[in-house]
This record gives sequence, structure tokens and C-alpha cells, in this order.
Amino acid sequence: MSYPGWEVVIGLEVHVQLKTQSKIFSGAATTYGAEANRQACAIDLGFPGVLPVLNQQAVEMAVKFGLAVGAQIAERCVFARKHYFYPDLPKGYQISQYELPIVAHGHLDISTDGGETSKRIRILRAHLEEDAGKSVHEGFEAASGIDLNRAGTPLIEVVSEPDLRSAGEAVAYLKKLHSLVRYLEICDGNMQEGSFRCDANVSVRPVGQEELGTRTETKNLNSFRFVEKAIEFEIERQIDVLESGGSVDQETRLFDPDKGETRTMRSKEEAMDYRYFPDPDLLPVVCDGAFVSSIRDALPELPEARRTRFMASFGLPAYDADALVAERDLAAYFEALVAALGEDNAKLAANWCLGELTASLNEHNLDVAASAVTPDALAGLLKRVLDNTVSGKIAKDVFAAMWAGEGDADSVIEARGLKQITDSGAIETLVDQVIADSPAQVEQYRSGKDKVFGYFVGQVMKLSKGKANPGEVNRLLKSKL
Repeated sequence: MSYPGWEVVIGLEVHVQLKTQSKIFSGAATTYGAEANRQACAIDLGFPGVLPVLNQQAVEMAVKFGLAVGAQIAERCVFARKHYFYPDLPKGYQISQYELPIVAHGHLDISTDGGETSKRIRILRAHLEEDAGKSVHEGFEAASGIDLNRAGTPLIEVVSEPDLRSAGEAVAYLKKLHSLVRYLEICDGNMQEGSFRCDANVSVRPVGQEELGTRTETKNLNSFRFVEKAIEFEIERQIDVLESGGSVDQETRLFDPDKGETRTMRSKEEAMDYRYFPDPDLLPVVCDGAFVSSIRDALPELPEARRTRFMASFGLPAYDADALVAERDLAAYFEALVAALGEDNAKLAANWCLGELTASLNEHNLDVAASAVTPDALAGLLKRVLDNTVSGKIAKDVFAAMWAGEGDADSVIEARGLKQITDSGAIETLVDQVIADSPAQVEQYRSGKDKVFGYFVGQVMKLSKGKANPGEVNRLLKSKL
């Protein structure tokens, strides 16, 4: 979407819930869906006299993320108290990081133009903090309940520089970040459960103006579609306000997915409003060289490196490589399939991974790890495509049967009588019959209407129940027409 005369400026603050068993400063569990207030201890409730104890695993995960985005890892970082007053924050402050975050100055490269162009988005910081609780309104009349199960859940808040220039770029960045934290196994990425959500800072300014416009912050967006819709609505709203002679208020807004619009939540606080100061109950965290090196040595191959390798080793286009590496398990499935089929058939393997396999997984709401067809089983089917036992079209039916549990490719092909007809004589008989039955179409084709050719191919394939070799059908039709 374009906005003539205006430039859009977007920065995202993404809350990444770390996949630890217990909370960042207490031993309470972090399991989603527990009965309200059954996973909150005295530390999470802010009782007097209790002291927080830092979860080392949360620190390790933050460092892992920082290394993956090429950021600086602070040798010494400090936790601070961020003060504000909401019912779901029993202490009256959130333990976060401010002046000395654990991660600073990284970047993520996003793909645009179908994967052909890359743009670098700078990451200002990623700091550790605890999550707040949750206000509950359903089931209460003229009152609200508080569920503190989330209070103290470990997060890293990833703050980008205002480098994004459209809702599309914001979604591309968010998807890249989502893929990365799942690759690193530091977050489950479940957006519906709030494990990965973002606040979008949006402003607009006349093209050519250096000074940034007044920004608004839309809170707690928990789907890629909502992010895109909220940002687009906010861009159009701000432009309408400015073109009408008004001014944009700096404020925090909420997105209403039913109406597809944002609305005012409260005026936007500045850092000074939070009265940050170092938390006296927590010692500074020291990340020495040996600690950081041990985490760096254990990093998996990252999506960007894998993407580059897929393109170089397998000759895949950027679009395919991007899609395959978006999920670590899908990339592993593809590599196992290529290993069974041979690198010369990598493009065929990619097409099936991104086509039938992904479609079936989506239809059944399954992860790749739970696929009903293993890489070896799919390789068995694709070998029958390569040796012309079945056509690509019939192979899709065989795949569906394999998914339904009817057996391996050879069993399904044999049981259903799906072997491809390659005998030229048999196919020629079918071609002759279609031509004889279609005098009007023959006349149209011979008078120059080339598009009618598809009709003949379709009729022959229909007559053969999809089993005729398509190449031979085309050859014979052209010679006879």
C-alpha cells in the first residue's frame, strides 16, 4: 500500500516468552492453561520479605538470541525496577532492564520482492524482564478478576530501530524473528497463547522531512494479520488527522480485531514516568567470555546460513529457500528427503515440501514432526514419478492415500492400479478417439485457436483416468492435429 506524499516510520517492540520450566525470579511453573493463580508464589505476588533469584537458563537464552542477531553481549548488565500501577502488577513495579540491557545493537535481514531483495533492520536492544499478570473480565459482574499465573514469566523484549517503512516490512521482520526464536528453541512462538506478541510504534511524516512525526504505540498484537491491519489502520488514521489540519497525540492504543481499527487506551508514558532505578535485591549479571563462548559453540545452523546453503548447494530460488528455512523441522524434513532422492532432484523435493506436504499439515493442523508421511516414504513416491511409474497428478492421489494410512507408494499404486500408461499404441488409440469425437474443436484448432489444444489433452487424460503419460499425449496430439 502506498501513501503519496507521506513516509511511514515503524518500530516494533516484540515480547518473546522464554521457554523455561520456571519463572525468571521464582520456582513457580510457567505452563500455559493452568487454573488461575495456581502458578504464582510469594515472590510473584510481591509479598514483603521475599527475594527474587535469577533463573540462569533465562540469561543463557537471552545470550543465545543476542549472538544469533550479531549483537553485543553486555559483560555486565543490571536489572531495574520499572514503576507503574495496574491490578495485575502486585509489586507496583516490573523487574526489567533499562540502561544496561543484556543484548544491544544487533540486526535482522528481511527479504522483500519475493526474496530477491534484502533489507537490514537494526535491533536497538533486547532486555530481560518479567511478565505481568492478567486481568480477567469474563464471569465477573461490575468487577474484574486477576490471574497472576503469568506474573514473573521470563521475557526478552526485542526493540527494533524505526527502520521499517510499511506494514508488509513489519510483518516480514516479525516472521523472521518468530522463525529465529523457534530455531533457537528459546520460545515456542505460540501467538494465540501470548508467547510471542508485539507493540507497534507508528508515525508518519511528509516525504523529505527529517524530523520524526509523533508516534502512537498499539499494544499486544498477537497475530501477523492483526499486526498488518493495525499498522495500516493507524497509518491511514494519522494521515487523515494531519491532512485535516489536526495533530497526532502521543498515546497508547489498542487494536479491535472485530472492527479492524485502533482506539485510544491511555496517554503514552515516557521513560521518566516509570522512575527506573536499579533493583537493590538483584546483583548485576556478569557474562564473561567463557560463558558467552560456550553458548556460541552450541548454536545451531541459523536460518540465514541455511538459506544461503540451500541456494548454493541445491540451486533453489530465494523464494523456496526462504519458505523451507522458516521452520527448522521443515528444513530438516527437506534435507532428509533430498538425501533419499539425490541432490539433482532438490527442486522436486522442495516443490513437494512446500506443496502437498505443507497443505496436508495445514489441513490437519499438524507440525512437520507429526507428518503422516515420512521423508523416506515421500522419497519412495517421488522415485515413482521420476521413473514414470505415475504422473505428477496421480502422485498427489497416491500421497493422499499414504497420508490416510493405506501403505507405502508401491502398495498404493499396485492396489489402485495407478501405473502410468506409457505404451504409445495404447495412448494413440485414446488420442484417435478424442479427435474423432471432437470435430468442432478440431476445426477451431486448425483455424488457429491454439488454446483449444488443452481441451484435447484434458479429454485424453480423462479417458485414461489420469494414467496416460502426459509427454506422450502431447507428442501424439501435435502430430495428429
